[in-house]
Amino acid sequence: MVPSARLIWLAALAGFPAAVLGALWAQSRPAAVAALAAVALVACVDMALRRRALAGIRVQLPQLVRFFKDREGSFAVRVENPGRRGRRVRIGMVAPDGLQTASEEQTVALPAGADTAEFVWSWMPARRGLYRIECCYLEADSPLGLWAVRRRDPVACEIRVYPNLRRNEDLKALRRGVEGFHVLRQLGRGREFEKLREYVPGDGFDEIHWKATARRGRPITKVFQVERTQEVYVVIDASRLAARPAGDETALERAIAAGLVVGAAAERRGDLFGLAAFSDQVEVFTRARNGKQHYAACRDAIYQLHPRPVSPDFDEIATFLRMRLARRALLLFLTALDDPVLAGSFVRATKLLARRHLVMAAMLRPRAAQPLFHDAGVESAGDIYRHLAGHLAWKRLRELEATLARQGVRLALLEPEKLAANLIGLYDEVKQRQLL
Repeated sequence: MVPSARLIWLAALAGFPAAVLGALWAQSRPAAVAALAAVALVACVDMALRRRALAGIRVQLPQLVRFFKDREGSFAVRVENPGRRGRRVRIGMVAPDGLQTASEEQTVALPAGADTAEFVWSWMPARRGLYRIECCYLEADSPLGLWAVRRRDPVACEIRVYPNLRRNEDLKALRRGVEGFHVLRQLGRGREFEKLREYVPGDGFDEIHWKATARRGRPITKVFQVERTQEVYVVIDASRLAARPAGDETALERAIAAGLVVGAAAERRGDLFGLAAFSDQVEVFTRARNGKQHYAACRDAIYQLHPRPVSPDFDEIATFLRMRLARRALLLFLTALDDPVLAGSFVRATKLLARRHLVMAAMLRPRAAQPLFHDAGVESAGDIYRHLAGHLAWKRLRELEATLARQGVRLALLEPEKLAANLIGLYDEVKQRQLL
């Protein structure tokens, strides 16, 4: 409880002049004392009635709110007023670190005769993750308005901030993943048996079903179709190198958004999509399925993923996937292999993994990793050394690419702004060439 502006004005207009007159003229002291006593009495009476200010007032927040990073969202706040008395209530909440709001307090007018009132509170999530609002603060005027009565009430509101897939580059990749598959021409006849049909001239001898031919007494041909419901896994590295900046975001933010875009593309193509994330241990694993509920489950499983200050353990994730995945699948690793030590560890870990599964690795191309004469702009001796360092990094990556290719693993260097689109391009190439 704190003094209100009305009490301050009352003390200034009545109490202060009475105190001054009583101090200057002795004959006015009884009247001055009476005036000061009246002001004090009124303030004390209003203080005694302070509990009526917030009596019965309760604030209700939604239990679960879903927001998207860098997109403004809002939720409804409900205020219960069982006494149905008209009053104004100030409601304040402390914005968690990562959420922004124009004002951390709102004033709601409770009309007389109404037992509830609602208003909308807008927020701007700046960072992906899980946030909780566990208390709110209420303030209302006492019956005579001389005191501002305050109270802290517990609430329970969970706010989940998901990756934002409505950026221009992600939207283009998402549209391609949803709409562009029908224009791809499949190479080959397919590997999955579909049906038998009568032989027509031009069918190869390797397509004839000899048992059915003998049984029916006429040539019968096997018909194949492109295999569907294949398993696609995006494996995200959430170790220390994932915290490096990639444009206006971190490498991990780019990888998470691109992984969800690839999941939407796999859903459209009829494949099963799964997610895995690791650092020095397995952080997230969602077995490949399809459907809107499964996509939401993948999004819920990964939205709290943040970089950890540890080195990635490729042996751990490779062993985990070998034990969990019995069916051949496409494993798309999103990691950083410009560190020679980590690159060697990745080569050893994926050697056995590539015997059963189709393994592909994608990493953001380091900005300095370019051939020596790619950029001819040299203005000082420092530029020469910088170009030489970039050429050596580029050469190491090319050697790593050749090493991985010998054991059946493809390495792709991608740009941060086109990561999702390029990943869908790699996935479409796998589907088109029926490599899986």
